[in-house]
Amino acid sequence: MADAKQFQDRLLSLGLARVSEAAALASATLIGRGDEKAADQAAVNAMRDQLNLLDIAGVVVIGEGERDEAPMLFIGEEVGTGNGPAVDIALDPLEGTTLTAKDMPNALTVIAMAPRGTLLHAPDVYMEKLAIGPGYPVDTVTLHMSPAERVHALAAAKGCAPGDITVCILERPRHEDLIAEVRSTGAAIRLITDGDVAGVIHCAEPEQTGIDMYMGSGGAPEGVLAASALKCMGGQIYGKLLFRNDDERSRAAKAGITDLDRIYTRDEMVTADVIFAATGVTSGSILSGIQREPGWVTTETLLMRSKTGSVRRMTYRSPVK
Repeated sequence: MADAKQFQDRLLSLGLARVSEAAALASATLIGRGDEKAADQAAVNAMRDQLNLLDIAGVVVIGEGERDEAPMLFIGEEVGTGNGPAVDIALDPLEGTTLTAKDMPNALTVIAMAPRGTLLHAPDVYMEKLAIGPGYPVDTVTLHMSPAERVHALAAAKGCAPGDITVCILERPRHEDLIAEVRSTGAAIRLITDGDVAGVIHCAEPEQTGIDMYMGSGGAPEGVLAASALKCMGGQIYGKLLFRNDDERSRAAKAGITDLDRIYTRDEMVTADVIFAATGVTSGSILSGIQREPGWVTTETLLMRSKTGSVRRMTYRSPVK
């Protein structure tokens, strides 16, 4: 019986893709409608309903917020039928609520699953992130380097000039100095308005996206989701939690974080095999968004398993109900 409850990633992966697809389809009618909250809630409801059909004993470790902040998919919520393997769930039912509401590129639904106790319980604080794609030695770039040093180090490893490097950065006032320093090297910058999970994934497929590196601060929970994706795709990510006040430090303590200055590697954020699924809501560099035609709707999903390194792109066409 114990064997039946092991983490069978191949068997669980298609179910996870269905969870991601359901959330994307639920938000489809709200694309471009200007209502971020409604789009997010539709995705949350659908993702939760579909998760509860899976034969897992799941616990949400990265979710919509603390129990008192989110009515559904809150941190610590149990999901699934309870009749399967014990797993951690990290999710963002709609990454890019603003992107969806404004019909802008790169809105996704995102979910990752791993054996219980193997995903970092990241508190809802900022995390400084640095990511590059596969094919480079470990520590080619590090958070101890300045932004300019990272550009030069990656260019040297890639065998190109700094001017041939493109860095993805979240467009925020807090990143003004970062942007200026990166530009001083001659590197190009792809600014994104939202969606830093997608931003990190971009650097894992540089031939497709044109992005070599991701830098900047964003949500720590999204950092764990991004690490899950890169564990499957072979890239590197480093993350350091950032605290603005005592309340945020207490959140970290509640999540079991004791070393507040620790720099986490990809494999420290995700310590075992992981499955990752993302479905496009609006079209972008990674995935096509939801496509409609009379009587039909089509989604594209990225489904990945770290155990095998498999990356599948799945097109799902279903009748409109």
